[in-house]
Amino acid sequence: MRELFIGGRSVPASDGGRFDVVDPATGEVLAEVADATVADAIAAVDAAAAAAAGWAETPPRERGEILRRAYELMTGRAEDLARLISAENGKALPDARGEVAYAAEFFRWYGEEAVRVFGALGAAPSGTNRILVQHQPVGVCVLVTPWNFPAAMATRKIGPALAAGCTSVLKPASDTPLTALALAEILADAGVPAGVVNVLPARRSGDVVSAMLHDSRVRKLSFTGSTEVGRILLREAADRVVNVSMELGGNAPFLVFADADLDAAVDGAMIAKMRNAGEACTAANRFYVEAPVAEQFARRLAARMAGLRLGPGVDAGVDVGPLVNRDAVEKVDNLVRDAVSRGAKALSGGCRPERVGWFYEPTVLVDVPPDAELLREEIFGPVAPVVSFGTEQEAIEAANDTEYGLVAYVFTGDLARGLRVSERLEAGMVGLNRGLVSDPAAPFGGIKQSGIGREGGHEGVLDYLEAKYIATAW
Repeated sequence: MRELFIGGRSVPASDGGRFDVVDPATGEVLAEVADATVADAIAAVDAAAAAAAGWAETPPRERGEILRRAYELMTGRAEDLARLISAENGKALPDARGEVAYAAEFFRWYGEEAVRVFGALGAAPSGTNRILVQHQPVGVCVLVTPWNFPAAMATRKIGPALAAGCTSVLKPASDTPLTALALAEILADAGVPAGVVNVLPARRSGDVVSAMLHDSRVRKLSFTGSTEVGRILLREAADRVVNVSMELGGNAPFLVFADADLDAAVDGAMIAKMRNAGEACTAANRFYVEAPVAEQFARRLAARMAGLRLGPGVDAGVDVGPLVNRDAVEKVDNLVRDAVSRGAKALSGGCRPERVGWFYEPTVLVDVPPDAELLREEIFGPVAPVVSFGTEQEAIEAANDTEYGLVAYVFTGDLARGLRVSERLEAGMVGLNRGLVSDPAAPFGGIKQSGIGREGGHEGVLDYLEAKYIATAW
């Protein structure tokens, strides 16, 4: 039985409730976890509020050193964390190891950023006074994270919050709470004071988060998840005008021009599509390939996809683990069936394998019609629909024809074209001749209905600070 983490201690749910965490590869129960109530949520806010003043007054260097120790502890426990992620999330061990390394970097990066929160001093244009600007912690933060990157999405929020001097309550996804509780232990061992970080697993997510958002002491919500849930939380946050950061859904286009290095494009496609088996908001969702090379690209991609080994993520040699749960598999299967019913053809995969667990075969589809649902919706699975295009303008229009705007990918041998197309793509991030864009030192986030604000880079810590202007003269 795993407990809640409130005020530096493991505590049971106030009503004794608990829920099972299940291995998606086998359906077997991994652990029982305490199921937080509204009362537990308020207790977590109590703890965060009580610790807020002391943490905000802690010297930036000290906050930074604690984050540095957290990075070192996380790195030292990397293999155990990777196996835990693989067990509760399903991702293959190489993906899980990569996530742990990426997640730990947010602690190191924000350990360095903690001492670089500067203000400004200048003279008013009129000459009547000085303009002094300070940055102060926003206050108690509610951090809501998804199941697909249970370590990285937590550290990407906790790192800048701690660097800025904020306290927090982390509400992890109920499919993957074990990783979040392991991070709480690491942070405590690193020297984070009691109450500064609290972890609240809960199946009653809506009620628990709503209660915190309506508590006057909570001043910040950072959410990573679907656009649908993001809209609900934005409405909730509006009741008290809570500061929000939203990293929402994506529908990433992957553009390949005829002058691209096809080997590099296929390599990039495998990274952009199959990282975490496609269960990523940054996953390439729609492949637009210039007509002269479309058939060759699709054939090469299908061969690579067909060569991937499917199995439990914790097993050696496995490339693609299960999806997170039954609903995820059914959604992917329905999207593929819809495309095939409209004329698409599978060059690889295209169905669920006959085996225990929530698996789906790596799939490449061609002849995908423009009205197929999987070109409109975020697939969140190992499926790559390939569509040919004729002109640069046509490719840009197709890529931008979505309500989302998180990330896009462009492969071309012409740098001028690559930069020109990148500027015209409606996305917060672009991978130019790269299948991977995520980096703790870079601002991560989208436009349109893919989110508000940025995580990572120096911009990430600014989301946890309020600018205070002081007018003075001397």
